[in-house]
Amino acid sequence: MLYFSKLRIIFVSLITLFFIFFASSNLFKSTNDLLDKKINLGLDLQGGSYLLLEIDNSPVIEQKLQNLSITIRNYFKEKNIRIKNVKSLNQKITFSAEEEFKKTILEVFTDEESDLNPYYQRFKSHQLNIIEENNSFIVEFSKQGVIELKTSSQDQALEIVRRRIDEIGTNEPNILKRGNDRILVELPGLDDPMRIKSLLGKTANLTFRFVTNNSEDSFGAEKLKYEDSSEEAIVSKRIILSGDNLLDAQPRMNSETNETIVSFTLDRVGAKRFGKATSTGIGKQLAIVLDGKIISAPVIRDTIASGSGQISGGFTFQSATDLALLLRSGALPAPLNIIEERTVGPDLGQDSINAGIIALAIGFLLVVLFIFIKYKIFGLITNVTLILNLFLLVGVLTIFEATLTLPGIAGIILTVGMAVDANVLIFERIKEELKNEKNNLIAFDSGYTKSRTAILDANITTLLAAIILFFMGSGPIKGFSLTLGIGIFTTLFSVYFIARLLTVLYISKNKDKAGLI
Repeated sequence: MLYFSKLRIIFVSLITLFFIFFASSNLFKSTNDLLDKKINLGLDLQGGSYLLLEIDNSPVIEQKLQNLSITIRNYFKEKNIRIKNVKSLNQKITFSAEEEFKKTILEVFTDEESDLNPYYQRFKSHQLNIIEENNSFIVEFSKQGVIELKTSSQDQALEIVRRRIDEIGTNEPNILKRGNDRILVELPGLDDPMRIKSLLGKTANLTFRFVTNNSEDSFGAEKLKYEDSSEEAIVSKRIILSGDNLLDAQPRMNSETNETIVSFTLDRVGAKRFGKATSTGIGKQLAIVLDGKIISAPVIRDTIASGSGQISGGFTFQSATDLALLLRSGALPAPLNIIEERTVGPDLGQDSINAGIIALAIGFLLVVLFIFIKYKIFGLITNVTLILNLFLLVGVLTIFEATLTLPGIAGIILTVGMAVDANVLIFERIKEELKNEKNNLIAFDSGYTKSRTAILDANITTLLAAIILFFMGSGPIKGFSLTLGIGIFTTLFSVYFIARLLTVLYISKNKDKAGLI
């Protein structure tokens, strides 16, 4: 029935005013966190950096196979199966065994419930493939094993990248997976892209190891260069501590030497290991190695049992801050290579905003004029509804602090068209009803009722398309689908509540007037 109770009128009015209030918050600043909500501008509107990173999984595969080679050796040792010459090289594990153990070894690797070679119960494929040649065996990751390893590596890298970017305080970064070995990073408003590239380009694999003069160290040794020079030092492969043992790292100023340092705090396990290593290694150099290069190698003067220490290396305050950030966020599981890079200047972003506003203004003005000429007073009601619909849409985007992109503006323009389409369907249906019904109230009520199915069908199908685009698409497409999806809900609310309310108020006062529409 074409009727609105007082309670319903109050409800519609409050809802409308609520969203208008939040929409208007984009025009002023507030110290209140609840009220200081604004729509964020995307990369194409605000300017910023676009980076496509590729994960180099080769070191991860080599490390995993190195660990697996130890696991395989220990597993067969426990089973009293003699294998020898276990090596990990070129992303493969090789070992040999006597003829009597050949069948048993193959069964271990091909068993559907194998502890050594899992995944079959989940994927109907093992983690590892094994090939036997003349009593020698070659083990490598299967296709499923590689996929799972890359997926795990990508998930870890994504989390570390997110931590590093969050530490910088970049507003509304967009960090997404691409395939199983790439990460997309969009940073709107970024004014220092070189710093981001530097931070994301470092693995930040930190280790503490003793400097040794013995290249035949029982744990093995390797030559490493100092970060700030061409000097080299022989460093033991035995890892005293790793970055996993760090709780916190902060840049500091050494009051005694007036030098910028990075102070760090260790967890309980790390503090215990560090204390033991420094107590037995007094007089030795402790190399602090970051990504295969020695940052510094101080001589241990005394036992450090406090679980804290400092790293010095001729840092500027900015480089010390970045190093502390890298250490806090954790090491990447694998190196990241920048394979695509784009920078959008703020001027270009402003040009896009201006173009979008002009397009919206022209489209809105033409629609408003057409509707007013076509439907007179009801055209005016439609135009008021369209304006309120835009406020509702902007209000919803503001509450959720959504990111607005150029395709998002296109979605708003399309929302205007869909809102007009709904009103046109209603008014044309009302015209048909007035030809056979003299009572204006009944005719208008029938028009709203009989047009509902067509309007809902059109909007629901569009909503389904928007949902699919949102979940299947990427950056710009998501922006378009988001504004379009929200616009559908605000359109239906404005048509069936706001526009209908205004129509009821007018019709109730002019119910006996002929030729209303």
